[in-house]
Amino acid sequence: MKLADKIFNAGVVGAGGAGFPTHIKAISQVEFVLANGAECEPLIHKDYQLMVNFPFEIVEGMKLMMTSTNARKGYFGIKSKNDRAVEAINQLIEDSNIDLSLLGDFYPSGDEYELVYHATKRLIPPYGIPLDVGCVVNNVETFYNVFRASKDLPVTEKFVCVAGLVKNPSSFFAPIGTSFKELIQHAGGTSIKDYAIFVSGILMGKLTYDDSEVVTKTTAGIIILPRDHYLVQRQSREVNDMNRIGKSACDQCSYCTEFCPRYLLGYDVQPHKVMRTLVFSKSGTDLWNQYADLCCSCGLCSLYACPEDLYPREACDQSKLENKKQNTRYEQKKPVKVHPIKEGRRVPLKQLMKKLNLYDYDSKTPFNKESPKPDKVKVYLKQHTGKTTECTVVMNQKLEKGELIGKINGDDLGANVHSPISGIVTHVSDDYVRINAF
Repeated sequence: MKLADKIFNAGVVGAGGAGFPTHIKAISQVEFVLANGAECEPLIHKDYQLMVNFPFEIVEGMKLMMTSTNARKGYFGIKSKNDRAVEAINQLIEDSNIDLSLLGDFYPSGDEYELVYHATKRLIPPYGIPLDVGCVVNNVETFYNVFRASKDLPVTEKFVCVAGLVKNPSSFFAPIGTSFKELIQHAGGTSIKDYAIFVSGILMGKLTYDDSEVVTKTTAGIIILPRDHYLVQRQSREVNDMNRIGKSACDQCSYCTEFCPRYLLGYDVQPHKVMRTLVFSKSGTDLWNQYADLCCSCGLCSLYACPEDLYPREACDQSKLENKKQNTRYEQKKPVKVHPIKEGRRVPLKQLMKKLNLYDYDSKTPFNKESPKPDKVKVYLKQHTGKTTECTVVMNQKLEKGELIGKINGDDLGANVHSPISGIVTHVSDDYVRINAF
């Protein structure tokens, strides 16, 4: 059986957050395969722990993908500061056609546009994907899952990091569908009572107060912060309040644009012009400025660049959504050309963390070999880019770990879903399946 078929059967998707079905990448023909181990979100260290503890599986998965795509070379993107991970990977790629692509400790170094340029000096075209310049990019955990798929092992668990105000910050495998509450308990519980949860990151993740939410194939981990933390208060504002504040306070200084990583790479992203939409007196947000269309939503403009502490990233998100609804998009006419001062405007992660008051919450998250053992799991039938899977189970059906519970038609974009535990089906809907452990 071809690798792509094994990956499809195993339900492997991009584990870094996008959730793109990996079997599609495995059938492409490219020059380069890139491993993304940048992990530039503050406080999240799960990729680092995965590279330190499972380097063989990751490198073998990368080699399998290179063979499948006929790639002539591979690049492994890791921050040079992560010396243990660098050493672990380097020992396994010596005398191979894989080279290290050592990254600085900047945010965001893990954006695939940034990673492709750093390793190959190729610039992905506007609205493009790495395939357009002969590249395939996967998160290191995705390569781990590719290796397991080659052994006919489906994706039933997620490697997660639990950080912030918990008693035992750590990284571990958790069955997909495990609640955040159980993740917190596995990390020793919180050290405060009144807390908020950032899911998969401070900048590109989401804020929630609901610890009954569950792990999916794209969950990087959770970060526990106090409810009165600046970032929690800021992210809790309603969008209308964000827009009202922006309308009254934006002075068009353009710092949001000047520090935008995509703008510095040569893409015509101009958040300060998007902010002008807020002061349009007649059309208002019905005609959002299209200079947001190539934004990657990294959040640097809102959380670092803006001297007024406004919300340009959130304005860009609204703009992209509205333009998509209206079936319009900005066409960049000028060629993509790296800004001459790009390197001088990189944002060091330490500086970003200091501005966001995160140093007090940063700690090592060592690998815990023990996994949570939930009494029940809630497994979503769509944890990926593409169509929702077709449920294959019924109420009261008994399942073994790894059995298929949601299948995707081979011609559709999507990924199969498997039971993360052995148990009995107690709920079936169009959205999710609940399984109680035996």
